[in-house]
Amino acid sequence: MTAEFHGAAATVYELASYPIKGLSPQTVASVALKTGRGFPYDREWALARPGGEYRPGNGKAIHKSNFFVLLKEDRLAGITTNLDVHSRVLEVKVRQHVVLHEDLATRAGVRAVERFFARILDCPDEAEPILAREPGRRFTDAAIKSDTLMNAVSIINLDSIRDLSRRSERVIDHRRFRANIYIQGTPPFAEAELVGKEFSIGDVLLRGLAAIPRCAATEVNPSTAVRDLAVPRLLVEHYGDANLGIWAEVINGATMRQGDPVKVNPYAGNGEA
Repeated sequence: MTAEFHGAAATVYELASYPIKGLSPQTVASVALKTGRGFPYDREWALARPGGEYRPGNGKAIHKSNFFVLLKEDRLAGITTNLDVHSRVLEVKVRQHVVLHEDLATRAGVRAVERFFARILDCPDEAEPILAREPGRRFTDAAIKSDTLMNAVSIINLDSIRDLSRRSERVIDHRRFRANIYIQGTPPFAEAELVGKEFSIGDVLLRGLAAIPRCAATEVNPSTAVRDLAVPRLLVEHYGDANLGIWAEVINGATMRQGDPVKVNPYAGNGEA
């Protein structure tokens, strides 16, 4: 399900990070990407399941099933979070009303957040979520594959989502896919052709690493917090596999901005994904 990538017309539509895994996106107009590093502040925090594989300080990559995420906890889409990544103050809103405002730089703030999400998720007292953070690590789904993929950025072509919407006769919100970089202006699924190739977005040079298989988290409607659409099944039905989007490695960092052009390096040969 690939098409030839026409980079001259493709541009960046939106840039986003997810400071706390499974919670709200935070969009930015520009971002300074560093060589070999992921999207700043992306998935640096997570709500770990008590009794799971997460252990503070062990630096071990573990499967997403060890965290409270949209894969199973669709109700998380019903709250809006914003983490000030510099002050570490987390604000949570429900139906536009602020219900939590806590400082994650303090133990008291962390405990308040853990207790809040225990109530949201109906956890018993002895099984509250653990607000996890491991300096130098990211709680990305791809982290279990390699550190390179842990530090990859995720890219999705909006034209691929639009094509799936057209074929399935359903309006599909791009926020279901929780990417760092959304592009548009190239044929549907042409982004898959970037795997193994070098390409630029503005002044940033990247290398496509692998296609992203979509999971049940995409079934949750970000506007309603209802699991209402079997996106992985639709992808298989219409295209033969459940992939949508790619992971890419930053090989020469710079500032990326909304509207930046996406261009394939014509002199770069294919590499191993």
